[in-house]
Amino acid sequence: MKNGLLVLIAAVLFLSCGNQKQVELYFLDEYVLSDSIRFKNTLIGGLSGLDYANNQYYFVVDDARNPRVLSGDITISNYEIKSIGFKNIIFLNDTATKFYSENALDLESIFFDEQTNEINLVSEGAIRKNKLPSVFKIDENGAFLESFPLPKNLSDLKVIKHNAAFEGSSKSIDHKGFWTAFEAPLKDDGAEPTFTKTSSPIRITYFDKKSKKATKQYAYQLEHITKPSKGDINLNGVTAILEYKKNHFFVIERTYQNGYGSYGNIIRIFEAIIDEKTTNILEIDALKTTKFRPLKKRLIFNFEDVKENLTSGIIDNIEGLTLGPKLPNGNQSLVLVADDNFQSFGKQLNQFILLELQINK
Repeated sequence: MKNGLLVLIAAVLFLSCGNQKQVELYFLDEYVLSDSIRFKNTLIGGLSGLDYANNQYYFVVDDARNPRVLSGDITISNYEIKSIGFKNIIFLNDTATKFYSENALDLESIFFDEQTNEINLVSEGAIRKNKLPSVFKIDENGAFLESFPLPKNLSDLKVIKHNAAFEGSSKSIDHKGFWTAFEAPLKDDGAEPTFTKTSSPIRITYFDKKSKKATKQYAYQLEHITKPSKGDINLNGVTAILEYKKNHFFVIERTYQNGYGSYGNIIRIFEAIIDEKTTNILEIDALKTTKFRPLKKRLIFNFEDVKENLTSGIIDNIEGLTLGPKLPNGNQSLVLVADDNFQSFGKQLNQFILLELQINK
């Protein structure tokens, strides 16, 4: 764990109708859990998403063979992460329904609904096994409650790329619905990011809690890859989203390149905004052949700028993002977590990051 250094990373200035708003993110701290920690006979790892609710944290574990949810505490004091402890584990076991057996539960994101005490999960499915992605909710014992029907443009196995479907989710700031995000473009929407600028839009979809249907959808353009290729895997996609105020999101883009070993990740946070000009693409099947306006976006944080504050200079596979508790100065904290893939691809970190959000009006 590093000292809580207040490092100003970026300031983004938005001009709208004469009003100036400045969004700033500060790096505060890093905390790394030791390898091979076990909790109730399960290995701690694969932490692919998290949410802060009811004064505790909920983690989803990306383990298709044994899908589960963890809850626990992240103790933050004096602008530092002091400790991390797990309190409960929820297994997705339910003999009363066939949903779990009929779907591929490759879980990628989580949020807890404080109004209903239900846990919402997204799975990217298994396209090569003809298993669609899914959005569903469970109770606090792991029993299946219900799933949400996907819009037509997210229900076609022919256009979804394997390992590139649902990756992020966020409850809406007004608690009337929630958002989901694909990791990569559909085949009919655009190209995967390369070393040159391309049209590479992913879909961010809003689900209404009352109607239990998708009612809005928007395009978010991915960045191109900026580091030279050293291996045969060079990818960039969205791993997490968070609506922090109405129609304003933090979006994490992760570039991964396998030729760089433990330094193969570039993690950037963008602010993305839906405004009156952003196109609702819910009824559009192919963005390649359609004109549309994506979300506005600006880079506000690049972990390349704080490598000296990280363990061995490594930023790992960040896949979870949540608003944490308020800090002593009244500003909002952000907590991030990395998915270490259970070390199956080599040495990785169970890495937690603490940031500070400051909005000046």
